[in-house]
Amino acid sequence: MAIVEMGVAAASGGVFGVVGTLIGRVARFFERRQEQAHETARWAHETHLLELQMQADRAETEAELAIARTAGSWKGLEASMAAEAAIGASYRWVDAVRGLTRPVLTVMLWVIAALVFYASDGPEQARVVEAALFASTAATLWWFGDRSARTPSGN
Repeated sequence: MAIVEMGVAAASGGVFGVVGTLIGRVARFFERRQEQAHETARWAHETHLLELQMQADRAETEAELAIARTAGSWKGLEASMAAEAAIGASYRWVDAVRGLTRPVLTVMLWVIAALVFYASDGPEQARVVEAALFASTAATLWWFGDRSARTPSGN
């Protein structure tokens, strides 16, 4: 019986060794799955933090652009006022005409655009936009183009 008992002991030890190995591998499988789930959650969290950072950066950039636009608008107004002040005084009627030129041109452009818009049909109305853009650009460039910097020689 000793040989049979030794064979049973060896066989049962081998079976328990294989079962132990299988149990260890199954446990390691679940540990790895849990580690992967943890890593996936960590990556999702980091991705969310990066998205929030990008949104904050985008908002900051938009705010800086708005500030720059506002500052540019004020500088343009300041330059326009300085150019207007540099013209100097003339006869009263010349100053009156000079002061009314821009408002009269603006009102005339809008009146002309409205008349053409209501007097035309269909595809012609689209051309009103082109005409108004041309007229506005021409008037603006004419108005500000005449305000070039004065040279010291008096030209």
